[in-house]
Amino acid sequence: MKDGKYVILSIDDDNDILESLRMVLEKNDYIMISALSAEEGLKKYKAHNPDFIIVDLMMEIVDAGNDFAKEIKLLNNTAPLYMLSSVGDSLAANVDFSEFGINGVFQKPIDINTLLKTLEMKLK
Repeated sequence: MKDGKYVILSIDDDNDILESLRMVLEKNDYIMISALSAEEGLKKYKAHNPDFIIVDLMMEIVDAGNDFAKEIKLLNNTAPLYMLSSVGDSLAANVDFSEFGINGVFQKPIDINTLLKTLEMKLK
């Protein structure tokens, strides 16, 4: 938390997705930190200690999102971590991500109401 607002780390190699998330999150009183790669996301995770994390599953390499999740699990991450994927709904139904420390999956394009409800449920 920073200045009384929750900090959301969003990691995606598509800048348009990041900017659309930023508009929604900042309009709803969250602070968003963004990264365009898993490597950059890891650096920002360490620097900002976010309250909630959204990471794209497939970025610069196919499993970049999973690799990021494994890395922050080793750092004893306690922030809720959600994957963002174009196959999110079917992925969530068929894969158990809990071993990676992943709390859930959002379908691309992300449903704003689902995102905001999830943030409220997990953070407040």
